[in-house]
Amino acid sequence: MGNIIVMDELLSNKIAAGEVVERPASVVKELVENAIDAGSTSIEISLDEAGLTKIQVTDNGKGMDTDDAMQAFSRHATSKIKTEHDLFRIRSLGFRGEALASIASVSKISLWTSDGENVGTKVELEGGRILSSSPASIRRGTDITVNQLFYNTPARLKYLKTIQTELGHSIDLINRLAISFPNIAFKLSNNNQLILQTSGRGDLRQVLASIYGVSNVKKMVPFESESADFHISGFATLPEITRASKNYITILVNGRWVKHYGLNNAIVDAYHTLLPIGRFPIVVLNIETDPMLTDVNVHPAKHQVRLSKEQELMELVRKTVRTVIHRIQQPPEIKEKLEVKKQPSQQFDFFKQTYKAPEQAEQEVSVEKRQPTLIFEEMEPLEEMLIEEFIETKQPFPDLHVVGQIHGTYIVAQSDDGFYLIDQHAAQERVKYEFYKEKVGVVDESERQALLLPLTFHYSLDEAYRIKESLQELNAVGIFLEEFGSSSFVVREYPTWFPKGQETKVIENLIEQILANKKADIKKLREEAAIMMSCKLSIKANHYLTTNDMEKLLESLKNCQHPLTCPHGRPVIVHFSTYEIEKMFKRVM
Repeated sequence: MGNIIVMDELLSNKIAAGEVVERPASVVKELVENAIDAGSTSIEISLDEAGLTKIQVTDNGKGMDTDDAMQAFSRHATSKIKTEHDLFRIRSLGFRGEALASIASVSKISLWTSDGENVGTKVELEGGRILSSSPASIRRGTDITVNQLFYNTPARLKYLKTIQTELGHSIDLINRLAISFPNIAFKLSNNNQLILQTSGRGDLRQVLASIYGVSNVKKMVPFESESADFHISGFATLPEITRASKNYITILVNGRWVKHYGLNNAIVDAYHTLLPIGRFPIVVLNIETDPMLTDVNVHPAKHQVRLSKEQELMELVRKTVRTVIHRIQQPPEIKEKLEVKKQPSQQFDFFKQTYKAPEQAEQEVSVEKRQPTLIFEEMEPLEEMLIEEFIETKQPFPDLHVVGQIHGTYIVAQSDDGFYLIDQHAAQERVKYEFYKEKVGVVDESERQALLLPLTFHYSLDEAYRIKESLQELNAVGIFLEEFGSSSFVVREYPTWFPKGQETKVIENLIEQILANKKADIKKLREEAAIMMSCKLSIKANHYLTTNDMEKLLESLKNCQHPLTCPHGRPVIVHFSTYEIEKMFKRVM
């Protein structure tokens, strides 16, 4: 007798469960996605002990008849894929036909379902085996309860985290599904305590307010753009609202929440020099495209997607988000006239108040004339609408008069509307960054300086090979390497505007940037060069300046394109209004 056998169905389902059912949140994901595919407008998720004891999902979707209810727990059973042709045009969230069979194999399940036309059906399973089926009266929809998850695979339980951690995964999942489908009313509770509830009115701002808070949603701006293959839209926070991880970036492809490293980086790149190191924005990005350009069948859990024309999409996202964020960033002097009104609830089509693609920017109404209306609903009560009309008026940088300096680090200045603290190092970094960014963009032949003694740089053979492949990119930022033996290079000239005394360090650091990245990116290399050189030459803390020096620095800052942050995203200016000062001294109440 041979050694190769065919596994029985229960064993194969348990193995499949190891790929599909990682934790309680995995079960919640599959069950809720099935409810969404069934056309539900209301979905209630009830957990006990974060789902380890019980997961119950109740929906008002189209339900199933008796035959479908019995067949649904068979492996590879699906109503969404009929032919190979369908596999390349997937629009549903579920399609693999593995989820219910895998979940049933490691739990005890009770299913009540009805299509609203026939008598409902009740099915009970344990460890993947159907124990009983019987008629049941139930309104249209499905109610499925998963009890004692992993009861027959105790080894799986030891890999789970704490109750709070497991609950956090489920909350994060439902948050993203609520963002994906604002027209569905979601209700999530754990141990009978309500965690999240959305109205299902189709207002994405309302959903975002319930998840991230009204104050944060006030500072989210809409964006929209398209190319021949993609249409993108969504919301992005202003740079002042940040989080410590990229987990607050939600990417949706044709309504499906996915994880995508490249798109995450494209969004973060859009905030380049506007966010502190290690801080990230809150962003919702919705991508609509032909399903033929996507492949969602690359992971059993379906949370990854492969995209055709990926570079085109990433560039579209980067330019669109960057354009809207940079337009909205304004010096502190710019005023916003705020008018708050209360009126009955109404639907708001947020995509009509959006910004177009960068290439259409010239045809747009100027910032001075835009009057975007930001509408969202207060969650208590939901029926009231808070309408804010921000009328932007483009004004010059504040007319600052230097008062003095604190600890040789901060410049104190005043204007008619209060006083300002300016971080002198951050301010000069911004000034020099914009100077070097322009210089590195076009390396002029007339600005080269020949060296009496060339600089020599040595590398390993594999590093030298990668450097040779990137000589053109290095030339573009003013580093003119010549091969000197098999793994060495010499530099006989460099731009006259390289930081004095720092030339060797600048060249070494930029070569390190080439070696640290698989592919040389001229644009990124220029950015890094400008940031590095601006930091090297900027005045440091505990450096005392004359009044004349401080005035010159503020005048240079005034002429910058983005004077509010340094190249690393840290704030340059802090403003204290006259009202705030008077309030601190109890002159006003």
